[in-house]
Amino acid sequence: MSSDASDASVSTTSTSTQEVSTNLQVRFKTEEGKLLLLLPPESNSGEIESPTAMTWTEIWQQLKQRLKAGERFWQPKTEVELIAFDRLLDTRQLQEIAEALLEVELKLERVSTSRRQTAVAAATVGYSVEQKSALTTLSQTPTKKVQPLAEPLYLQMTVRSGVEIRHPGTIIIVGDINPGGSVIADGDILVWGRLRGVVHAGAKGNSKSVIMTLQMEPTLIRIAEQVARGPEKPPAQFYPEVAYVVDQGIRISRVKDFAKIYR
Repeated sequence: MSSDASDASVSTTSTSTQEVSTNLQVRFKTEEGKLLLLLPPESNSGEIESPTAMTWTEIWQQLKQRLKAGERFWQPKTEVELIAFDRLLDTRQLQEIAEALLEVELKLERVSTSRRQTAVAAATVGYSVEQKSALTTLSQTPTKKVQPLAEPLYLQMTVRSGVEIRHPGTIIIVGDINPGGSVIADGDILVWGRLRGVVHAGAKGNSKSVIMTLQMEPTLIRIAEQVARGPEKPPAQFYPEVAYVVDQGIRISRVKDFAKIYR
């Protein structure tokens, strides 16, 4: 069950007209105990025809109106997930949204988007990110067809504690993954730095995926359905290593040895 906090009146319009007008507005929705902030899509998405894309100014004005109208309904310090769909947002706009939420004691924690630039901007600012491969609605039934991987997501940052990055393809990080940080990819995970957090490659079940890093000190590693914990004691010397699946589970080898085996 879900409830839309922005609906303050009852409309007598038809169902299809009401659906279109609702999806072209900034909305707050409570779903499965989470508070979602939904922005109108930037482009047409199948059933929803958008004659003109809303400008940032229009979105900002609607957001302020929704916050003012719904302030009394929300618990202080409630965490918010921003559903940006295919809308392009930069770091400044994300920070403005976060500041507006803070004014009514709401906290932006997570950004869901189908745009690579928005995902990079959100991760750069420090929010947990889920990048979707295509524009979808919240009520869409998941398909069981195998989807091709999205283009790799390249991030130059440190994934800090409490931050989660999700992407339906390969993730390449130039930087460290700190303890408490989490990276989940449908493809491979390549870390040009220290891996000390939780990583899950092949998240949709691809056991051919690999995890490669300059310094392997993970809290937890997953590849498809296989799980392994990091060593209790760090080695005396680090080498670039790769984690991959064999019949016995997850194996970690030096990159040069892995290259010889799978050349």
